[in-house]
Amino acid sequence: MPIAIAVTSPDLVLPSLDPQTPTAAVIPPPQARTLEAALAETHRLLERHGYAIVLYPAGDAQRDVHHRLHTVRSVLESDRIALLRLDLPPLAVAALALQLRQLSVCDFSPGVLASAARLLSHYVYAGALLGSVSRLDRIPVSLASHATSWVPGTQFGVLANPTPQMTRPGAAGAEHSGLTGPGFATRLLVAKGRLQSDWVTGTLARDWRVQGVREVPLPRDSAGWWGTGRLVEFAAAIADISVLYQVVASVRRDDCRWCGLELIGDRCAFCSAPLAPPSSSAPLALTAGPH
Repeated sequence: MPIAIAVTSPDLVLPSLDPQTPTAAVIPPPQARTLEAALAETHRLLERHGYAIVLYPAGDAQRDVHHRLHTVRSVLESDRIALLRLDLPPLAVAALALQLRQLSVCDFSPGVLASAARLLSHYVYAGALLGSVSRLDRIPVSLASHATSWVPGTQFGVLANPTPQMTRPGAAGAEHSGLTGPGFATRLLVAKGRLQSDWVTGTLARDWRVQGVREVPLPRDSAGWWGTGRLVEFAAAIADISVLYQVVASVRRDDCRWCGLELIGDRCAFCSAPLAPPSSSAPLALTAGPH
């Protein structure tokens, strides 16, 4: 069986357009499951798949979920659970989980697959069209933008990842979004909240030259993450599994010095141990003093 990819809410499980892509497991929040039930479900998940990679958004709304996940891993005394707390908007977390689900059927080891989440997050362009930024605390917002939020009808185009940006739709011209998009092929995911606008599916999609637009339900935590329910959330991500595979496979692999799993990057996703610094075999150079 493929390595299990898990999320903490059903609305983070995006339907796959490829029948070979497995679905994600859902680990319910503490309010929906007792600790005993969560332990039993997680144990069954590990028995079936061997390893589990759990993705969930960072933030105060996920604090109880964060503590529950760490409690479950600690009680099970398992080193086969990777807990990935991502500082990404909810729709971007769902997009990243879909990418890992695609890659889970490939020949990547558990450590490499879990480490790939951090790598691939840099290739997800996540943002939203907002009706207000007065409560947005995820990216820097100027005092002028805060003040403008009180003007009726004002909208803001915001990019949270990979680099925070903000624009006023229409200010940069009708043909340009004003947000720097990806320089590679992506598919655009769009989740509509209580804001009526075709700016994302029109201007932004055209400006970014996306290879397709797909509308999905708005994740339940999106309004809290963005500080308003008047939004249209979007995430542009690589959809081609061959490209995803090439991105991950091209990165150097190392062995974790603590748990022994393969990893890419500078930290193991399972035990959190940092990659050992490279040891230099070259002798120290001696500096000659003045004669």
